[in-house]
Amino acid sequence: MFTGIIAEQGKVLSVDRNGDISATVRLHAPGSTDGLALGGSISVNGVCLTATEIDGKDFSVDVMGETLTRSTIGELAAGDPVNLERCVPAGGRLDGHVVQGHVDGVGQLLEREALGNWDRLRFGVPAGLARYIAEKGSIAVDGVSLTVTAVSPAPEQAPWFEVGLIPTTLADTGLGAKAPGSHVNLEVDVLAKYTERLLAFSGPAAGGAAEHAKGVTA
Repeated sequence: MFTGIIAEQGKVLSVDRNGDISATVRLHAPGSTDGLALGGSISVNGVCLTATEIDGKDFSVDVMGETLTRSTIGELAAGDPVNLERCVPAGGRLDGHVVQGHVDGVGQLLEREALGNWDRLRFGVPAGLARYIAEKGSIAVDGVSLTVTAVSPAPEQAPWFEVGLIPTTLADTGLGAKAPGSHVNLEVDVLAKYTERLLAFSGPAAGGAAEHAKGVTA
């Protein structure tokens, strides 16, 4: 599990792709490799990946086709900066919010506005994810835990949401350099997804199925 508090910006050293089937990405991460063991989890732009090779301040991860096609990891190239976060230890501080590193979809930066010492960013979001995003709720954008400041109306055909970035976020994460048109990984609040799933099983049909199962085992 992660919290969406970025530890450092690493750099992509190489991307060795096997078409859309898989890839091996090698990264330079001077602040994230200390104590990182083979098989350890690390968030790369919000995607939970496993360290498969560690060499000093560099590490490699293997990426399967599902991740390449459903996140921006498939767009990475040598020299690109990436947001990195190690998994939170048991008993560690939850400074952001619960982030799994399971990307729900890819959004696009639509607008960027500098407002004094902070920036307002508006992102377009896949229609299927809009219902999970609420004003003052939490969302992970490229692995960064952010508070949603505004959302599009529910009937909006091209849904969007907005966040505000303080100077620390602008300086310490890759979001500070994103230009309109850039793609980002989005992970909505996992509590919203589980709530929807639980409600789907709470109707009359679900109740009937439960009673039938109880009768069979009695």
